Amino acid sequence: MESLKEKTAKGLFWGGMNNGVQQLLGLAFGIILGRLLDPSDYGMTAMLAVFSVIANELQSSGFKTGLINLKSPTHDDYNAVFWFNILAGIAIYAVLFFSAPLIADYYHQPKLIPLSRYVFLGFVFSSFGMAQSAYLTKQMQIKQIAQCGMTATLTSSIVSVILAAFGFGYWALATQYLLYIAINTLLLWYFSPWRPTIHSSLHTPHSSLHTPHSTFHIPHSTFHTPHSTLFTPLKKIFPFSVRIMLSAIFTQLNNNIMNLLLGRYYGETNTGHYNQAYQWSSKCFLLVGNMLKQVDQTVLVGLCDERERQLAVLRKMVRFTAFISFPLLFGLGLVSHEFIVLAIGQKWAFSASLLPLLCLCGAFMPLSTLLTDSIISQHRSDIYLWSTIALGVLQIVLMVSLWREGIYVMVIAYTVLNILWMFVWHQFVRRLMHYRLLHFLKDILPFALAAAAVMIVTRVVTEFTVDSLRMTDDYLRLWLLLLSRVFIAATLYYGVMRLSGVVILKEIQAFLRAKLTSRG
Repeated sequence: MESLKEKTAKGLFWGGMNNGVQQLLGLAFGIILGRLLDPSDYGMTAMLAVFSVIANELQSSGFKTGLINLKSPTHDDYNAVFWFNILAGIAIYAVLFFSAPLIADYYHQPKLIPLSRYVFLGFVFSSFGMAQSAYLTKQMQIKQIAQCGMTATLTSSIVSVILAAFGFGYWALATQYLLYIAINTLLLWYFSPWRPTIHSSLHTPHSSLHTPHSTFHIPHSTFHTPHSTLFTPLKKIFPFSVRIMLSAIFTQLNNNIMNLLLGRYYGETNTGHYNQAYQWSSKCFLLVGNMLKQVDQTVLVGLCDERERQLAVLRKMVRFTAFISFPLLFGLGLVSHEFIVLAIGQKWAFSASLLPLLCLCGAFMPLSTLLTDSIISQHRSDIYLWSTIALGVLQIVLMVSLWREGIYVMVIAYTVLNILWMFVWHQFVRRLMHYRLLHFLKDILPFALAAAAVMIVTRVVTEFTVDSLRMTDDYLRLWLLLLSRVFIAATLYYGVMRLSGVVILKEIQAFLRAKLTSRG
């Protein structure tokens, strides 16, 4: 029988493997697609992103998170969520299908009508896999989830490159998105032993959300009335899940507000430049954030009766996140110009100038995600909802008021606001889990300061060294800067962590050694 620590470590390993492989594949194929396609192609799909993600959240209605936060979900719980997601997905697609001309009018781009109707099929496909994904996550079957994601990413990316090479433009990106969802859904069905039924087995005792709030519990007798239906189990999940849904909608609106405004006021080309920069930064912070998201809620919910141990686990997750997130994102910001120009060409130079700001913001994103997941694990989705709405309103007002000042000013404001809001999330975690601000800063600042110092030293040393060579070949100079900065920054950061005796580094090394030994 595996201990909680072993399950968590294995979950983090496979979550990291999944996201690492997906981001590496995204890196490789992103470079190829960036060379084959134009900024306007990326802008076309970016302008639709906000509608797709909001529709997806409406379709799932937060029930996947609700299932994960149930102490012991039953077959009827999964079954109700499965059928609801499918019906909601079809209904929302029908609404958006007929709304496509309105979306095109907003952006002044008629080509978006057929493209949007094609792209929006994605959340219909995904509706068939929500319950299966929740089941595997609840069972900590992270390895299987990883295999689904990696296979879907590889296959969809290959197809998109082929389509782009044959001149399909933005249709290649849209097909990549759809194919990824379809393949991932099929594989979730392959790995998950759970199967839906058209009838409810209401004789099975139902669990309730493990929480002192009575609004999350429906008396057991309710499920034995003659009026019980296939969707009756949703009643006990709904109060929690609806707040997760609304929070997720505002979160997605927050993440896509720039695309929404840039697409209307600056056109698809500028939107494509911003989106390209955002995609590269998000590959890094999602690598860390999604790895944790595979296990954090499940682990924290399982420790809800052991408060001191729960806080200790959360602090260790925070340190682990900071240990990886700051050097990864600060490092990408350091080499942003060299990387973008060498990887996808000089035509994306404007994206390269936006990337350092987005990397600064992205370094704090995984920490915010971990803090919000901690709030949800305490079954305070109401706090998550209203705080997310407040952030969304502030961000929308700020972006709308600043759009005339230019893209740089908007990105700076977006970065500052999201970094500051991390401390708002922390205040709620402090109240719920007694995680003091001093302890939080103690957990993150050493890694942030070490990473920042390493990047500054690396930049100064490499610029001085390369400039002293007086190279005339610009591309050779860029390659030398890129490779030397990556090597020096990685070496310095590892050396600082090793000399400081950082516990997280020792634990990661011990886990990897044990993994290699067991395979040997």
